[in-house]
Amino acid sequence: MISPLNKEITIFLNSIEGCSKKSIEIINEKYSSTITDDLSNGHITSNVCMVAASVLKLNPKELSVQLTTQLNNLNIYEKVEAAGPGFVNITLKRNDFLSILQTIKKEKEFFGQTDAKNGERVQIEFVSANPTGPLHVGHGRGAAYGDAIARILTAAGSIVEKEYYINDAGRQIDILTASVMFKLNKSNSDFFPQNAYKGTYIQDIATNIKNDEKIEIKIDDSIFLNLPKDPEEEIDKLIATLKNSYKNEWLIIKDFSLSSILENIKSDLKDFNVEFDVWYKESSLGNLDDNKSKISMSIKKLQDGGEAYTKDAAVWLNTEKSGDDKHRVLVRDDGRATYFASDVAYHKDKVDRKFDKLINVWGADHHGYIKRIEASIEALGDKKEKLIVKLVQFANLFKDGKKVKMSTRSGDFYSLRDLINDIGPDAARFYYLSKQADQHLDFDIDLARSDSKENIFYYIQYAHARIFSLEEKFHQKTKSKEISRANVFNASYLKCDKLIHEISKYPSIVNKSAATLHPHLIIFYLRDLSQLLHSFYNDNHVLSEDPENLELIISSLSSVRQVISNGLSLIGISPIQEM
Repeated sequence: MISPLNKEITIFLNSIEGCSKKSIEIINEKYSSTITDDLSNGHITSNVCMVAASVLKLNPKELSVQLTTQLNNLNIYEKVEAAGPGFVNITLKRNDFLSILQTIKKEKEFFGQTDAKNGERVQIEFVSANPTGPLHVGHGRGAAYGDAIARILTAAGSIVEKEYYINDAGRQIDILTASVMFKLNKSNSDFFPQNAYKGTYIQDIATNIKNDEKIEIKIDDSIFLNLPKDPEEEIDKLIATLKNSYKNEWLIIKDFSLSSILENIKSDLKDFNVEFDVWYKESSLGNLDDNKSKISMSIKKLQDGGEAYTKDAAVWLNTEKSGDDKHRVLVRDDGRATYFASDVAYHKDKVDRKFDKLINVWGADHHGYIKRIEASIEALGDKKEKLIVKLVQFANLFKDGKKVKMSTRSGDFYSLRDLINDIGPDAARFYYLSKQADQHLDFDIDLARSDSKENIFYYIQYAHARIFSLEEKFHQKTKSKEISRANVFNASYLKCDKLIHEISKYPSIVNKSAATLHPHLIIFYLRDLSQLLHSFYNDNHVLSEDPENLELIISSLSSVRQVISNGLSLIGISPIQEM
């Protein structure tokens, strides 16, 4: 529908006196031919004459008249009209307009997929929650968003790899290990660190370790003496003591605890319809003691390139060049690598894997971290534009009119698993994606459960199920599984035109969603399409229509159902056939 028009536009541009090849390239980059918002302006509109007039310093109205004349002379369109300052509106011939129904019938679940991204290799890293406890609902929003943009980019022709970065080598894992160890403690003391993890899952891990590994620990009460009052200092001192005094037990408990939580994270994500291609361990980056480790080699490359320097016995990276507010430490003066150094090594590894684009989905609290990672990529010799960071705001959940608690350290929180069990993975994904990711989201669990028009998820699923029921009744009535192509194309029935026009927009919506990394555009589109469907159904007695019109109606509705199904699948949601 759009491609043939753009070919004719190229011919037109070449016919303009003084329009060079370079000018045509500029115009092609800037103009757009799109499906009109409504049928009053025809089926397709293009702003090419306005763009061309700006580039070539010509009159846009005169150009639009010239293009209109050229297109009308071709006799391939029903009507072509100049509109406004440099716009051209096109009305398709009836058969061309209806041909979208045959296209959808033929392509089915593949309708809407394009090659716009032309095989671009994209890595998307998302969730990457510390494996220190169950995923909370904030992680759920990042999971839904990251997985949705992966699906959308794939539909637009990208080759996508989804990755989870496992922080298995940091301080938080030490705190997890210590927390479990204190739950295993068989001494007379009931001491438990202030900053330890306190969730019931800690006790569950301890119980499983005791049963599976036959480990029991009796911690010497002397280590509880003279502890710092500061919670952070307290836990750090305890960790150091436990590592030194219970070396073998520490390693076993650490590995077991980490594996247990990772297993639960993977299970929760799978039930949320999210699976990763790569699970990348921070520990694989190695440490500074090994000159061949990824972290050592990344710092060496920065030093050799003059990007990193030594000051006061520490190693620094100048990140101000990329807009950071100060230089950042890579290696502390005591020889320990910083978290930033690990992130630098990790992103060097990403760059080395030759992706065309790197997308990081982070929580909104990581806003200040973007510039320093951009700086590190640039310092390593690649373009910082390769990295795209999408920030996801936290989601506030409301249940029974009350805000749900989400404190993970205390163990008193509503998890992603709780949400899945409450409303199902599809409804959860839908509402996570119903708003732009960098905007705050208030998530009403009671609304998500309701069978009301206000529940947009229910409203869209109901549209799909309603059409499926009509199709079944039609086939029962006519004793036929096939719809005559001739009857569809010869029909003069016009009441389905708005629906047909709307579904023709779907491929462009997919491309726009892929270009902007905005999955909510799919939901907005499905909402509008469902609204049109319900209005059509309420205004017409479908199965009572004249036989000569009925096949066009059912063909149109079947196409609407297919587009709804494709759109829901694109964001990881299964369409339903009955309510």
